[in-house]
Amino acid sequence: MRLISRLAATLALSAALAATTSLALAQAKTEFKVAWSIYVGWMPWGYAADTGIVKKWADKYGITIEVTQFNDYVESMNQYTAGAFDAVTLTNMDGLSIPAAGGVDTTAVIIGDFSNGNDAVILKGATELAAIKGQPVNLVEYSVSHYLLARALDSVGMTERDVNVVNTSDPDMVGAFQTADVTAMVTWNPMVSEIVALPGATKVFDSAQIPGEIIDMMVANTDVLSANPDFGKALAGIWYEAMDIMTADTAEGAAAREAMGVASGTDQAGFEAQLAATEIFATPDDALAFVNSPDLGATMEKVRTFLFDKGLLGSGAPSADVIGIELPGGEILGDPGNVKLRFNDEYMAMAFEGTL
Repeated sequence: MRLISRLAATLALSAALAATTSLALAQAKTEFKVAWSIYVGWMPWGYAADTGIVKKWADKYGITIEVTQFNDYVESMNQYTAGAFDAVTLTNMDGLSIPAAGGVDTTAVIIGDFSNGNDAVILKGATELAAIKGQPVNLVEYSVSHYLLARALDSVGMTERDVNVVNTSDPDMVGAFQTADVTAMVTWNPMVSEIVALPGATKVFDSAQIPGEIIDMMVANTDVLSANPDFGKALAGIWYEAMDIMTADTAEGAAAREAMGVASGTDQAGFEAQLAATEIFATPDDALAFVNSPDLGATMEKVRTFLFDKGLLGSGAPSADVIGIELPGGEILGDPGNVKLRFNDEYMAMAFEGTL
């Protein structure tokens, strides 16, 4: 889940494809394709497709929406960037480093949640974060785990120079932690839950300590969205209907959480435990308050600085300003002539006003 593809060739190809397909994408149409991948905050999209919620809202606007689950998160973003999908689930960080850096103008239609404990730094045989100094740290390099490590180290006056990052794939995390050589790890749920249950493991820092910085979103190609606003309306309608069901203290709500848990490889209890570590924006007013807060700009400032420092804003990027990020209200971080990531509150506002 949620890792960053760093192949320069991928970005170059994505940029080329974006340039050649932009004219085809920027037109009115009736058929749309949405990609999503397994993560607690994105499970409602699969549930909505399975239960007819997607069809209901698509029918309302006279369109069709095909929802496709990807087991490989990076591939879902690459396919979106290449123009094969009109919308995709991703994080704020990955949205900037992959489609935006690949030249695809992308708009956040739905701000779904932020990680509030799902991502964590875990040590073996130590209970304080300061003990990480000098240790190898296993994580998915250039992922939100890498970002979380940077924020954790900063909280105790350290930098990445004080540790040794060891790139480790996410399927290997649980097994790796059980080997003698691995003493520090950064990862996300459901792996976090499994690892902290192992002997000697202690969670010493998690995303609840940087609330609002790891944001999970549904984004769409800006040209497609501009030419087809009903697509955005349908996405908002789908999300908030699924939220109403998932968060309800009813038999239907429990059944929905069980279905999402099973679909994500756990059960209802496991899914609800992950929900507890996720700040879900179940209502549009919550999402609007978050996206219109000045904190969002401060967060994206941290994120774009991190990505630039790691060389993740494109080959030869002269500064973190190379890509423009538009916030609600029109404020732009970076180059106003190269805005490629936009936080738009329009469709969430429609849901709030009941005008979908």
